[in-house]
Amino acid sequence: MGCNRNCGLLTGAIIGAVLAIFGGVLIPVGDNLIGKAIKKEAVIANGTIAFENWLVPGSSVYRQFWVFHVQNPSEVLDQGARPKLEQRGPYTYRVRYLPKENITENSDGTISYMLPNVARFEPDMSVGTENDTITCLNLAVVAAPALYTNTFIQLLLNTWIKASKSSMLQNRTVKELLWGYKDPFLNKVPFPLDPVLGVFYPYNGTFDGLYKVYTGKEDIKKTAIIESYKNKRNLSYWEGHCDLVNGTDGASFPPFVKKDQILRFFSSDICRSIYGVFQGKQDVKGISLYRFTVPREAFASPAEVRDNSCFCTDEVVSKNCTLAGVLDISACKAGRPVFISLPHFLHGSDSLLHDVEGLSPNEKEHDTFLDVEPITGFTLQFAKRLQVNLLVKPAPKIEALSKVKKPYVFPLLWLNESAVIGDAKAEMFRSKVTGRVQMLSVLQMVLMITGSVLFLAFMGSYFICRSKKLK
Repeated sequence: MGCNRNCGLLTGAIIGAVLAIFGGVLIPVGDNLIGKAIKKEAVIANGTIAFENWLVPGSSVYRQFWVFHVQNPSEVLDQGARPKLEQRGPYTYRVRYLPKENITENSDGTISYMLPNVARFEPDMSVGTENDTITCLNLAVVAAPALYTNTFIQLLLNTWIKASKSSMLQNRTVKELLWGYKDPFLNKVPFPLDPVLGVFYPYNGTFDGLYKVYTGKEDIKKTAIIESYKNKRNLSYWEGHCDLVNGTDGASFPPFVKKDQILRFFSSDICRSIYGVFQGKQDVKGISLYRFTVPREAFASPAEVRDNSCFCTDEVVSKNCTLAGVLDISACKAGRPVFISLPHFLHGSDSLLHDVEGLSPNEKEHDTFLDVEPITGFTLQFAKRLQVNLLVKPAPKIEALSKVKKPYVFPLLWLNESAVIGDAKAEMFRSKVTGRVQMLSVLQMVLMITGSVLFLAFMGSYFICRSKKLK
């Protein structure tokens, strides 16, 4: 009887030990199985989860605009006073809802495509209509001295500006400012040029690209990395490393993302590559994500971050490359004095905020972030926020700008392009990816804990019984 009891206890202990060992063995084996499955589904190839999400976004992407209305136009025009700005918005458009076009699989492990540009107004998500009128900068007049520095040419421009009754400021509808209007000054110029202009003109019906990205078939670590943009590895806008096209387009990254990684991505909107650093974890619709934010250092002055020196293009405007928070992208905009920043000059130098009134930078509202699922590398939630500004410069030969006292960066609008994974896609993602990973992890822990408890319990009972028998 004692033998049977002891044998039974030993058998239970052995079973517990086997379960614990099996649970431990499942860790590397399970990780290997997960790795193989993810590598198979993360490749950009027809039939994979990655391809389905890559072809067209798995959620609705919206671009919200807040436009800056000038509240003191008379003082600005007559006295050169600081503009008092009031942001109005959001005016919301749905974008990125058309699938990529001209998709071509290449023999070198890459895939090429064009990204269609389209924007559809969403009145229910907007504060007003596209016909709301605001007082804003006159794009053509302000850009004129930057495009034509010759004194004689500026005198001619002044004649046409006066003939069109244009000034430094103008009244425009939101739709006109964003998507284009026929400018009266440009319409007076007796040369063959397009008199239509707008902050994003032309947009609808145009394409961004050609993009050529790695599929990941040959090297999973290169998945979605941009091989070239418009058939070039560089942009021809900057010097040195600043000119390179780095990373992905931000929609996804190579799988198995780590917290200590720097995620690099290219944005044609700001004509440069940029990067995000890990900030923390987020839970979105039951899926654990890593949040990466664009850090302050990305827009810091070269005086603080030496790597940014090749983004400094004008030593006068940048105050000998000490101005932080703005990026001169005029080389990317045919010479027009366009400057990009984060909304409300977030992380910018104090002088930027002192040159205008009405701005209040806030990290929570104005930061750019990407929420990435670390196993697959898919971006399941994001908010890309940026501000479009024009450089206003004194131009004594142009009467409309004669009251400008010094060069300063004038905000036009800021935008928030954002998306979050839809409920149906989230359910699919949980069932096919994170759910299986979590189930395997739970199974591993249950086996290890149950096995360990059984082993300790039966072994403990065995020694207790044996000690009693010896007595």
